[in-house]
Amino acid sequence: MLMGKVRIRYARNENTERIEGMGLHSVCQSAHCPNRSECWSSGTATFMVLGEQCTRACRFCAINTAAKPPAPDPDEPRRLADAVFSLGLRYCVITAVTRDDLDDGGSGHIADCIRTLRAKMPDLIIEVLVPDFKADKRAIMNIIDAKPDVVSHNIETVERLTPQIRDRRAGYRQSLDALRLYRELSKNIITKSGLMVGFGESDSEVEKTMVDLRAVGVDILTIGQYLQPSARNVPVKEYVKDSRFRSYEDKAYRSGFRYVASGPLVRSSYRAAEPFIKGTLSKAKQNLI
Repeated sequence: MLMGKVRIRYARNENTERIEGMGLHSVCQSAHCPNRSECWSSGTATFMVLGEQCTRACRFCAINTAAKPPAPDPDEPRRLADAVFSLGLRYCVITAVTRDDLDDGGSGHIADCIRTLRAKMPDLIIEVLVPDFKADKRAIMNIIDAKPDVVSHNIETVERLTPQIRDRRAGYRQSLDALRLYRELSKNIITKSGLMVGFGESDSEVEKTMVDLRAVGVDILTIGQYLQPSARNVPVKEYVKDSRFRSYEDKAYRSGFRYVASGPLVRSSYRAAEPFIKGTLSKAKQNLI
């Protein structure tokens, strides 16, 4: 875990000062998300655990890479829970870099973060945006057993472009297998995935991806415009028009997704799905009473 201060480029406020002081990482900054101010002002934040270095090198991603990142910080779950409590968050997203160097892919550490948050704030809604864990059942069960409310794993792009856009150790079918296992092994967790457009994919390929995600039981889909985060990342091939995003949304709903967020600035941890998730969880709790 890197203990240096988080580099916050958006407007500084009391919340960002607290994050820096606790030595935590916000993916809002690390991944150059364009929605930082909106989410923070609404009582939502996305924290990145397991460090700031990923063992994979996807061509779209701004996260730094390393073959052997520092070991996970055992105190990170406590500091994360203290930060979320201090910030008064109602909805917390935990994401993580991919850690192929760890036996369990870091799933045990993420699970510790979930449990520590839940113990401190029982009513907090917890979403985890996780790597594929190589679709390993034991790692996926680590996450399920910790009982997050939402599990998200991003398919990222269409099948044809996956070898060009994602790391060679990632795979379109591997991501589908991971998402399928979450649905097969837990009927209560809401599942979610994200897709970027602008890499040169066709509409028919986007629609095929929707069908594939629904076939493995994904509940929520986000579709957003890929924006090149740095000169070293793959360039944007096309800026998709708003009318096509509306068309994607309509087709996604017709494919059977329970909630869809589709637009140029939509990202996988974007807060647009929160009202749906909160409503779904509220109904589920009422049915248990």
